[in-house]
Amino acid sequence: MSITFTDYELHHFFDEMVSHDGGIRHHYQVLADYLNSKTIHQLQDRQSYINKLLLDLGITFNVYSDSEGTERIFPFDLIPRIIDPPEWATIERGLKQRITALNLFIDDMYHDQKIIKDKVIPADIALSSKGYLPQCSGLTPSKGIWCHITGTDLIRDRDGQYYVLEDNLRCPSGVAYVLENREIMKRAFSTLVQSIEIEPVSNYPTKLLELLKYVAANDQRTCAVLTPGIYNSAYFEHSFLARQMGIELVQPNDLVVHNHYLMMKTTRGLQKIDVLYRRVDDTYLDPTVFNSDSMLGVPGIFDVIRRGNVSVVNAPGTGVADDKVIYCYVPKMISYYLGETPLIPNVETYICSNPTDLDHVLNNLDTLVVKAANEAGGYGMLVGPHSTVAEQQEFRAKLLDNPRNYIAQPTLQFSRCPSFMGESIEGRHVDLRPYILYGEDIYVLPGGLTRVALRKGSLVVNSSQGGGSKDTWVLAK
Repeated sequence: MSITFTDYELHHFFDEMVSHDGGIRHHYQVLADYLNSKTIHQLQDRQSYINKLLLDLGITFNVYSDSEGTERIFPFDLIPRIIDPPEWATIERGLKQRITALNLFIDDMYHDQKIIKDKVIPADIALSSKGYLPQCSGLTPSKGIWCHITGTDLIRDRDGQYYVLEDNLRCPSGVAYVLENREIMKRAFSTLVQSIEIEPVSNYPTKLLELLKYVAANDQRTCAVLTPGIYNSAYFEHSFLARQMGIELVQPNDLVVHNHYLMMKTTRGLQKIDVLYRRVDDTYLDPTVFNSDSMLGVPGIFDVIRRGNVSVVNAPGTGVADDKVIYCYVPKMISYYLGETPLIPNVETYICSNPTDLDHVLNNLDTLVVKAANEAGGYGMLVGPHSTVAEQQEFRAKLLDNPRNYIAQPTLQFSRCPSFMGESIEGRHVDLRPYILYGEDIYVLPGGLTRVALRKGSLVVNSSQGGGSKDTWVLAK
């Protein structure tokens, strides 16, 4: 049976490929023609081939709560998401604007705190963030850059407008899947990929290495990736990026502070590290300064950072801008620091520490999405329309106990994209995580990670909650 889109269900969502009148959007036409020339059986063969590639390449992730085993193949949907050049140009400009303002905010928080003094952000909100580390006060990272690597989550609502859902500035993950997804598509659909001019993503490791060397503490510029180890959910990515950049992958017990420098243990003795790309949360970096129970850090490393003898990417302290409550104030940051209007708006958000907002949230738990300020991976969240009365009562108690720790947002109708579900092509909800590198200039990787909620009707795209990913094609200008 050949593929057609005549029976494709649109419902009331914005569909990335099919317009509301049933027509194929112009930038998807080549893909639609290709799919129309294939049968379900042919796509099933391609999906089986892709699954084997994923296994052979070790493209996996860990689920800590999974009783069946810790490691899974990262689910991959073979129908790509396509973004046309004008649309991408707007996204790119908006992300550069946002990251510039966020970096200024982080620097301000650890120096003059003008944004608090000018009452743009309430002091109790900013200073109570779990990501705000008073130990970083007065710290000035190399080149004045704090958030070197950011993964910003975007969604598109039914109006077709992109919105920022959240900012990830501590240890954003997922970029390795972007690179491997493209390689898989090149192998599985070589004819299709060659027939469309797509912006490349393969230069990301080169761009990342250039960034690391740019912020190096000195001219020697020896770089390493710090991983918590093989049981971390993103260990595949840690090892992949280190290998692609040709630099060392180290664990905490490979490192030691010696004479105020960070050193790596080798068979030839100690070797100085000038730049450390950390994939460990900043509060675990140094047990003598932050979390004393941490087994993932290096005692004394914070003193080395303060002395300017090592550059850490992202700099410790960036988590203050990763807080979902602080997220609510980013449009004001853009206006305050840059004198500009946000090019990509935030999602409408209720701040539960505000009594009026809290009252509204408590009276509408069945329709809102409630999120904990510092959780990730789809955890610590209530999706009102899909929740039980018991779950709503549980969150009511949490909100009353600690309102500062929660925000709430309307249940957005994420855009959908055609996805291959084994026997048919059906619409599934998607989001988009572009990756931004802030070095000598700001670089936005074309496309990013499209995450897809593979469970029918689900709005949760996280891999730990049953989501998968797609290759994201930004068409060449």
